[in-house]
Amino acid sequence: MKYSFRLLSAAIFPAILLITACKPSENKIIEEKNDLSWIEEMTIADIQKGYSDKKFTVTDVVNTYLDRIMTIDMSGPQLNSIIEINPDALEIAATLDSEMVAGKIRGPLHGIPVILKDNIDTHDGMPTTAGATALGNSFPYSDSYVAKKLREAGAIIIAKSNLSEWANFRSEVSSSGWSGVGGQTRNPYILDRNPCGSSSGSAVSVSANLCMLAIGTETNGSIVCPANNNGIVGIKPTVGLISRSGIIPISFTQDTPGPMGRTVEDVAIALGALTGIDSADTKTLGSSGKSSADYTKFLKKDGLRGKRIGLIKKSMGFSGKVDTLMVRTIEYLKANGAEVVEIELPKGENYEEASFNVMLYEFKDGLNNYLARNATGGIVKNITQLIEFNKTDTVELKYFDQKLLMMADSKGNLETAEYKKALALMLKATREEGIDKIMNQNRLDALMSPTGSPAWKTDLILGDHFVGGSSSLAAISGYPAITVPMGFIENLPVGVTFFGRAWSEPLLLEIAFSYEQGTKHRKAPEYITSD
Repeated sequence: MKYSFRLLSAAIFPAILLITACKPSENKIIEEKNDLSWIEEMTIADIQKGYSDKKFTVTDVVNTYLDRIMTIDMSGPQLNSIIEINPDALEIAATLDSEMVAGKIRGPLHGIPVILKDNIDTHDGMPTTAGATALGNSFPYSDSYVAKKLREAGAIIIAKSNLSEWANFRSEVSSSGWSGVGGQTRNPYILDRNPCGSSSGSAVSVSANLCMLAIGTETNGSIVCPANNNGIVGIKPTVGLISRSGIIPISFTQDTPGPMGRTVEDVAIALGALTGIDSADTKTLGSSGKSSADYTKFLKKDGLRGKRIGLIKKSMGFSGKVDTLMVRTIEYLKANGAEVVEIELPKGENYEEASFNVMLYEFKDGLNNYLARNATGGIVKNITQLIEFNKTDTVELKYFDQKLLMMADSKGNLETAEYKKALALMLKATREEGIDKIMNQNRLDALMSPTGSPAWKTDLILGDHFVGGSSSLAAISGYPAITVPMGFIENLPVGVTFFGRAWSEPLLLEIAFSYEQGTKHRKAPEYITSD
């Protein structure tokens, strides 16, 4: 039986749903599991052991997650993290069950339900919208590289998640997690708080146990910030480790997909399944000899021992409460064999301003190329048409303008001198004069900083109220970063970020895993209605 509904008008809140209900298979799920809580906080290893021990089937697991989406996301607390459910999810689950019975295991994610951010193409019954009403019926002709790799590894893409529209590159003032298609995503810890973005629904769906894993994308902060606000683990890989082909772009230089999960181990498993060289994305050529199909081999409980980690002093000071958690984190690192060195960032040119200029140029080029490609139901073929469409739409400009779209549309091509100068400036400032210089001079294994503040109250009038964050250096350089929960402030989670040189994912995962295993700060949300 299928879930046969689409969320075509989630800007109407709550969404109107046409539902064909499904029940967990009676022969496997024991009675006490009918409350849907049996699957909470399970890991990939837990699920796969359950399959091996024949305690439940892939169909049971998928049914439970779909029921949780119906119960928690679309009613109940109404998190609004999901834009679309895959109508074929249960058929795919049945196929994977049959393969398992026959002794065929596709890969490390066999039978693992995954949710994709809705700027990642899938060739199935789900459109790819970027949260924009103009793409509400845009069905790609092929899978993205990420979707293809997930299916090859045995994962089930059960849904598409809401996001900040166009990955939050539309207006200067906006509310993270809002899109014209999906409406406003809510934070599962305190419902009137913001989930951050742009991978808002991906983070919320993982945190609320609506899936095992989710895939987000980041240009600057769009994985690590929502991971921070929703109490999960998120990794932004080195640009080029995972292909971006079939993903609606912002920046060819900075964009990357990345896995989001409740544990470092789960994220490491997913990361290995997604790597590979893709001829459709030239950035992946740089990963040759520098990637791994199995990152779990780098997970060591004593991984902090002997590590020299640089604390960026400038990243602190925006919140005394966050600083308190950071001091505790530093104490823990030192007590477990790491050396923490306070460092200052080198004084260089304004790489953030240069990065913004680069994004404007690359967004126009990349999005125009994406929109011009074949997709059924697409009604805009370039940014100019998109801007004109939004002017006539009753939802798109209700809360926020489209200034960034207009600024991008005014830019020239990628041969423009202004673009080339900004690109060279930002890369030099963040790489050879930035992360590489800092780490070489101080003989560091990694850098660290607080990921951000606790979640702010969602505000559809004034937009986001950011207090602090530390994503820019890793994001603009294209280097990797991983955020892990480091504690709570007034029922709201906060994370710590470890980042470093290009292709240093093994080292960062080792550090993050050791810290996570010794602290265990992750805890499930309780959907508090007020603070």
